[in-house]
Amino acid sequence: MNTDSIPSAVPLEPPPVNEQPAHTGLRWLRLGWQDMLRVGAPSLLHGVIVSLLCLLVVALTFLRWELVMIAASCFLITGPFLATGLYALSRDLECGESPSCAHAVNAWRHASKCLLRFGLLLVLVCCLWVALSLALFYLFVNVRIEQPLDFLRYVLTQHDGLFALWSILGGMVAAVVFGITVVSIPLLVDRDVNTWLAIRTSVRAVGQNPVTMLWWSLIILLATGLGFATGMLGFILIYPVLGHASWHLYRELVNPSGLPEYPARG
Repeated sequence: MNTDSIPSAVPLEPPPVNEQPAHTGLRWLRLGWQDMLRVGAPSLLHGVIVSLLCLLVVALTFLRWELVMIAASCFLITGPFLATGLYALSRDLECGESPSCAHAVNAWRHASKCLLRFGLLLVLVCCLWVALSLALFYLFVNVRIEQPLDFLRYVLTQHDGLFALWSILGGMVAAVVFGITVVSIPLLVDRDVNTWLAIRTSVRAVGQNPVTMLWWSLIILLATGLGFATGMLGFILIYPVLGHASWHLYRELVNPSGLPEYPARG
């Protein structure tokens, strides 16, 4: 029998997951900062792109007020996916290589199929959340809202609890997305595994480190709030640091040694 025609078996179980104390998140931030300084321009370029995208979204919200909070939610959902290149740059540093923009682009090429599936999943989540949000506001908000200041006034003065309900639902969506992405995307960049195995690994990592992951999610929320508070310019530094830090989170939580590596590309 010709064994060359038989595809290699995909591991049925996620790799081992380590447990880390809650304060480890601060060390991940420090390592992320160090990686950003060592990588330099390719790392900061990610931050510049994210800042420009955020500024574009903000500009659009002045035309459509209801996109303000929806855009912020979608940013939290797609953030880990956009950091794919940063994970590859940190991996190059770890391997003693000199990171470059080409290496960041190659990260998308290596895991293109799985990242595409994962990206489509996140896009679907965003679309469903946007549809639900618009339905809630258009069907149940009885206040005339024509600009962002009207929306802010409604949030601060409303008594019907709709915004509180929307916030709770948004928090639940963000928690689910965080659980399935915090480890899965770095794993897809690092190893030749399928999307489902990566998601299971991420969920297991969160399940075995609930307090640590809770603190890490709060760090991300605070950092994101700081980025918005600085007129989006803060993301030039904040985003690369969080992306590189997430790579170190993955490396310390997951032991991928038993998983297949990507074949070398010429």
